[in-house]
Amino acid sequence: MTDAADCIIINAEIHTLTTPDETHEALAIRDGEIIRIDRNYEIEFLEGVDTTVIDLDGDILLPGFIDAHTHMEMVGRYLVYTDLSGATSAEEAVSLLREDQSNDDHDQKYDNESEWILGYRYDESDWDERRYLTREDLDQVSETRPIAAFREDMHTASLNSVAVDRYASEMPADDVRTSEGEPTGVVSEDALSVIYQETNPDHDEMRALITAACDRANELGITGVHDMVRQSNAPRVYRELDSKGKLDLRVRINYWSDHLNALCDVGSTTNHGSEFVRVGGIKSFTDGSIGARTAKLSEPYENGGTGQWVVDPEELHELVQQADEAGFQFTAHAIGDAAIEAVLDAYDAAATREHRARIEHAELSTDELIERFADSDIVASVQPNFLKWAREGGLYEERLGRERADETNRYRALLDAGVPLAFGSDCMPLDPLFGIQQAVTAPAEEQRLTVTEALRAYTNGAAYAGFDENRLGTIEVGARADFVALDQSPWAIDPDQIADINVTTTIVDGTVVYRNRGN
Repeated sequence: MTDAADCIIINAEIHTLTTPDETHEALAIRDGEIIRIDRNYEIEFLEGVDTTVIDLDGDILLPGFIDAHTHMEMVGRYLVYTDLSGATSAEEAVSLLREDQSNDDHDQKYDNESEWILGYRYDESDWDERRYLTREDLDQVSETRPIAAFREDMHTASLNSVAVDRYASEMPADDVRTSEGEPTGVVSEDALSVIYQETNPDHDEMRALITAACDRANELGITGVHDMVRQSNAPRVYRELDSKGKLDLRVRINYWSDHLNALCDVGSTTNHGSEFVRVGGIKSFTDGSIGARTAKLSEPYENGGTGQWVVDPEELHELVQQADEAGFQFTAHAIGDAAIEAVLDAYDAAATREHRARIEHAELSTDELIERFADSDIVASVQPNFLKWAREGGLYEERLGRERADETNRYRALLDAGVPLAFGSDCMPLDPLFGIQQAVTAPAEEQRLTVTEALRAYTNGAAYAGFDENRLGTIEVGARADFVALDQSPWAIDPDQIADINVTTTIVDGTVVYRNRGN
């Protein structure tokens, strides 16, 4: 008699997302691996006394979503501290901060007058008065505690007077914005390093942040993440949770370049690790962000200036070469076209093809740059949720003008050129279905994907970016049993409602980690 399955899933509309996509009714799992995909009556023969049976009652079953670029610590902070993403004005952001620091959790978050008041994800590009928060705004919340309110892209933050007076002298002058010689409270890029250092969580807080973020990821159907980590004890927390069997998410840790020597010293390299926690690539910035006007462009922004280098091209070349020689994948943040060109030059010089080099974001790519992506087989690790800024009157139009706004995030052009496309969120927000909706309904033809293409970028495309395409990202025999079940089909629904689809079940390695079907 055939050995029974550990788990069988029946009465589902299973989409394999292989090429071509196939549909099935049921599947069987043993030891966290898919062993058979077939009709209900064929799979039911594998049911034994101890087999778990999951009846999806017609739900859509897909490979679990893999977020190829996120910051799980920040996701945790958004959940624990003040979320400013819903603010529609500077006044409302101030009100949210004031309300949160005086609510029932006040004593837990702010134990004394030296504790930071923190807010995250404000986006002034949707406000009638499109300006950053200032020290005067935040002084209304507190004149005794330091306050930092981070813009959604995390390349700009606003500080109150306490924080400005305490830390401005430690920050690069060029990254502290002034008016008539006085700091406005707005800081960007390298100046933020001081704030990150001062607000860095200790081990216990990091564990709480990571745990909250992992739970949230499971609720959204995410079964794996590529976490971008810098000067943090998050890797230690992940490994502790993994060793105790308490990690319900697959994690690839992409370390900032300032960790490279330490990683080499301990003999680590890309893909080292366990089933659930593995070393990813070496991460570096090149430029900033379009929202902060620090992304490096070949042509000026609408209000002048071409952005700035966060890591200059000469230093980038050295980092790429060092990482490549040590056997690491390299993944470089590059948003503006000048920055993308600099990264491609560095990759070509190091000949990093065997290490599956990646460019993160790639928001403004020309035809020539896309051709170079394809010729060098560079992974475009991109964020479809950024297309929310490509709409008429949005941030891209304000910063770049309408013509260049339509030339941002050219996923159709990248895919048609044969560029490996991996989707992630950059936690803006952490929500694959929101990102998929943005890609499917993008305003310009060269940005827009089909539902199947967008889903593949968030599953096997992201798996490929992490060397996992043979075990994750599709539903086929031999793959790990990581799935998400949806209550509606993204193919059958109005594209503008894809983000409203409910995740009913998330399964990681054959184990249900989230269930919300009302039974």
